[in-house]
Amino acid sequence: MKKFFLLFVLFTIYDLSAQENYVVNGVIKDAENNETLAGVNILIPELQRGTVSNEYGFYSIKLPEGTHTIEISYLGYQTVSQQITVDGNLQLNFDLSAAAQDLQEVVITEDIERLNISRPEMSVNKLEIATIQKLPVVFGEVDVIKSLLLLPGVSNAGEASSGFNVRGGAADQNLILLDEATVYNASHLFGLFSVFNPDAIKNLKLYKGGIPSNYGGRVSSVLDIYQKDGNSREFEANGGIGLISSRLLAQGPIKKDKSSFLVGGRSSYAHLFLKLTDNENSAYFYDLNTKLTFRLDPKNTILFSGYFGRDVFKLSDSFDNIYGNSVFNLRWNHVLKDNIFSNLSLIYSDYYYGLTLDFVGFNWNSGIKNFNFKYDLDHYLNENLNLDYGIHTTWYEFNPGEIEPSSSSSGIISSKLIKKYAFESAAYISVEHNISEKISAEYGLRYSSFLRLGQEELNLYPEEGPVTFNSRFGIYETIDPIGTKNLEKAKVERSFGNLEPRLALAYIISEDMSVKLSYNRMTQYLHLITNTSSPTPLDVWAPSGRYIEPQSLDQVAAGFYKTFSGNSYSLEVEGFYKALENRLDYIDGANLIANDAIEQVILPGEARAYGAEVLLKKNSGRFTGWLAYTWTKSEQRTPGRTAEEPGINDSQWYATAYDKPHDLSITGSYELSQKWDFNANFVYQTGLPTTYPSGQYQFESLTIPVYGLRNSNRLPDYHRLDISATYTPKPNRRSGYISSWNFGIYNVYARKNAVSLSFRENEDTGINEAVRLSLFGIVPSITYNFKF
Repeated sequence: MKKFFLLFVLFTIYDLSAQENYVVNGVIKDAENNETLAGVNILIPELQRGTVSNEYGFYSIKLPEGTHTIEISYLGYQTVSQQITVDGNLQLNFDLSAAAQDLQEVVITEDIERLNISRPEMSVNKLEIATIQKLPVVFGEVDVIKSLLLLPGVSNAGEASSGFNVRGGAADQNLILLDEATVYNASHLFGLFSVFNPDAIKNLKLYKGGIPSNYGGRVSSVLDIYQKDGNSREFEANGGIGLISSRLLAQGPIKKDKSSFLVGGRSSYAHLFLKLTDNENSAYFYDLNTKLTFRLDPKNTILFSGYFGRDVFKLSDSFDNIYGNSVFNLRWNHVLKDNIFSNLSLIYSDYYYGLTLDFVGFNWNSGIKNFNFKYDLDHYLNENLNLDYGIHTTWYEFNPGEIEPSSSSSGIISSKLIKKYAFESAAYISVEHNISEKISAEYGLRYSSFLRLGQEELNLYPEEGPVTFNSRFGIYETIDPIGTKNLEKAKVERSFGNLEPRLALAYIISEDMSVKLSYNRMTQYLHLITNTSSPTPLDVWAPSGRYIEPQSLDQVAAGFYKTFSGNSYSLEVEGFYKALENRLDYIDGANLIANDAIEQVILPGEARAYGAEVLLKKNSGRFTGWLAYTWTKSEQRTPGRTAEEPGINDSQWYATAYDKPHDLSITGSYELSQKWDFNANFVYQTGLPTTYPSGQYQFESLTIPVYGLRNSNRLPDYHRLDISATYTPKPNRRSGYISSWNFGIYNVYARKNAVSLSFRENEDTGINEAVRLSLFGIVPSITYNFKF
């Protein structure tokens, strides 16, 4: 902490020495609804200086005394150009109006695009909500996560699978934030839909590499999503009615231009049709988004946001399953000085999993909770130096599971797996530095610490640890504890500390071309206990501790970026290499469910991933879209701890369960007229790794399969084509009731993509056969969207 304080003092002195310049700052908002706009480009063309608004629309730039032209540009909005006279510190707010159809060509100017190319930010993807809402998806339900899968470096474990994988990383290695709160399960209905209501989302960013030092706690990626603040100028509502789900969102002023509310809900209702057929089974989800915004004065804003979602599964009267997320965040935005913006957040996040088995007679509950305090500051030192710094703390409570009788007649005895507690904290500093006209950099340092707190009955093992190798049978086996230790949860059982340096460099070759490099080291103290390629609601999070080391990753990336034909086209090419330590692997026959001693069935290993990504985009004209291709290799290895141990898979590198060497996505949108636009996407991916039996033997009357090395086989390659059309009856209407229809076809040529392959003996012929499991054929959809 002393180092961070010293850096702060040095930068403050540097700031004071540059007072011959004056500060121009303000907030940039949407003229229609007063919504703040993040990522807006602010440029002073004659000085070749520029900056970008932060997540809350705030910007600050230092300018010399005199008259200057300030240019404000943002995709989808009219560019604002205004002369200003600077003779002292100046607060200057801007309201941007949506670009009319004939003004779209001037939304992005050459200078603004050059500003983006010159920034050291790399390996970052952004999708506009308007783009996401047009993409064809299964059942017509607009889906943020499914849209990300069309970007380079992003994939998942197949249809109807939860989570996503980034650059060969596991799904649990992604930090998913909604208004800064951690979301532990981002899927509804086991992956059919995401938990994010697109109507409530303002902006999103996916960081795949070059991750700034204000993010930590995961080693693969960061998905940062912010909800809208709410319209503080007039009431409006919008929503959609689909075949299996509907949504409605309302927002409006509490006090005009000063405060606003937003509330939105979604629900699926396909289960209601089952009741018409006397089918007692059901599966549905519902969620609620809410936000309150109070602009107290030009320097202070209070925001309260929340999300609550649940999935419900019922099989007759014998099986009930309920799970979901709850998150709440109270934030205070404060302008400390003309060039210092602060954000203080108090956050609560809860993931709950509940299961009732009436035919057995018990209820099962598990989950994870955390309370988070964050204090972040944006410090705009001068035209060449911006500084971000802050502190983050998080307290965790892990509930691996507790079982209770579901009725008085149940024979089940109440029992609880041991709860675990931990405390994570971090301090960081990040500098964005324009070193010269050609070179810019973003460098920083994060120090993270993790305290594994006390618990009841902590198992103690002999020196060799909780897992042993039985050389006689050639298998790993668990070791029984030699005792236990009780420790108050206020006490520290084990502590970890790690330095996480970050660096990104950009070199401008020309006004439309640049190359970039990045390096980041990240540490993850939480582990998702699962042996499936796609997370399930029953998976349990476990903290690092006496027998589980934190994961640590080093990633390097290099990229080439170019725009063509006046920014009508853009090309991004990136290569990356990732090396990961302490990735958990599981011994053969590991029991992961309701295991109170998970350390007995895991071994530490290592993982690596490397590859290349290409993103070619057409940005303007009636036809727009992109081509994304990724070649990647994702492997892991768990060597033996001694020369006598074989480790996992004979200590060899083997493909991870989510390794996909080739991943191609082509997405296109064509505006036929103001009333009609058409969209399509084509996806091709290498089949996922799996393990087939390599032989069999007979034991009495049973046929026992013999399996080879892990993940040495693959499922058939995956591909499909989706199309959609959007019809807007009255496209020129800007107020009143506005509606549109979206028609879609998912998997146009009815490709039966394999989710899994199983092997069995044919009852008629007695010959072994492979059986393909496919979820979707061709799926049509229709959605009616409205706004008033």
